[in-house]
Amino acid sequence: MSRSTHFVSLLSGAAALFLCCLGASGVRAQDGQTASSRNATPVKSSRVTGGDPGPGNGLDTAEPAYGVKLYDRMGADLPPLPAEKPYSGVVDEAYGAYQRGLYATAFNLALKRAEKGDGVAQTLVAEMFSQGQGVRRSMKDATFWYGEAAKSGDPIAMFKYSLMLLAGDLVKADRKQAEDYMRRAAESGNTLAEFNWAQMLAEDTAGDEGLAAALPFYEKAADKGLADAQYAVAQIYVGLESLPPEKKAKARDYLMRAAFAGHDTAQHDMGVWLIEGIGGEKDFDAGFQWMKIAAMRGNVAAQSKLGLLYVNAIGTRPDDVEAAKWYLLARRAGLNDPDLEDFYLGISEETQKKAVEAAAKFYVNRGRAAGDAKLELRKLAGL
Repeated sequence: MSRSTHFVSLLSGAAALFLCCLGASGVRAQDGQTASSRNATPVKSSRVTGGDPGPGNGLDTAEPAYGVKLYDRMGADLPPLPAEKPYSGVVDEAYGAYQRGLYATAFNLALKRAEKGDGVAQTLVAEMFSQGQGVRRSMKDATFWYGEAAKSGDPIAMFKYSLMLLAGDLVKADRKQAEDYMRRAAESGNTLAEFNWAQMLAEDTAGDEGLAAALPFYEKAADKGLADAQYAVAQIYVGLESLPPEKKAKARDYLMRAAFAGHDTAQHDMGVWLIEGIGGEKDFDAGFQWMKIAAMRGNVAAQSKLGLLYVNAIGTRPDDVEAAKWYLLARRAGLNDPDLEDFYLGISEETQKKAVEAAAKFYVNRGRAAGDAKLELRKLAGL
């Protein structure tokens, strides 16, 4: 098992990446197969042959959703604003200035408190140094203040400084200290720290034991809306045999939440689960729609499986051009399904030509396809 670890960093704004160790334990994020499908029949069946293909479900049917237009609201009386709730807590003048964009004022106010050991102010100073807000950007100074704030016990700083200790670029790498800060930040309720601490637990202890130890932290992050954590919970719920039935019954719900949040691997898996009846009843139509959304967003595994769905008329009418198009797109990205290749070689040259043209059009208009996928997602959500 690889010991390389990918963590979320708020400094980069990236989303958390699922560790390879979870793949080794049965939870896989990007290869198109999950723990839940280990004993399930793949999304394949005997190839449809003969006859003319029916009309396809292309992107030309997507229509934009229209809300209330501005002129519909003009002249209407607006409802009164709710009464402002009284606030009796301590006012953070530095952060208030920061929120209003008064960066120089915010920095000066925060620095005075930071020098006296205020962890929250130290984190704000570190953040402003890292972003160059109100002061010249300096990652050296930012790293120093993140370290001081972490020592003071600020959860955000402990999370960020843990990432720095893991990376070893700005400070000397220290895995033990990084794990301590990540654990403390997670136990303090920092959502991203909860997710990444779960990742570390799953990596450090392989197999079901590691996943069981990580699960409570995945659940906390998932219930706060982190899509990667929702995806992880879904996979663990359906794949970990020792869990009670009431948790296993919620696996599809967590996967659905991640899929609606835009997690393309969850969207792919949602298609597989619905088609194969994992975590609930089969629904070919909905499974096809989820697979199509993931494929339109560029998920290569979904593109290949969508081709098979078109070939075998699962959740849709058969369409040789669409099937071949998605096969070509997946193959171009490096995924070549033998069944789809056999299908492609068996269709006419004219159909192949149309598929090549359709694939080229999709490739050129990838941005539009992603927009169409969002519309399809809104339709599924009933919006």
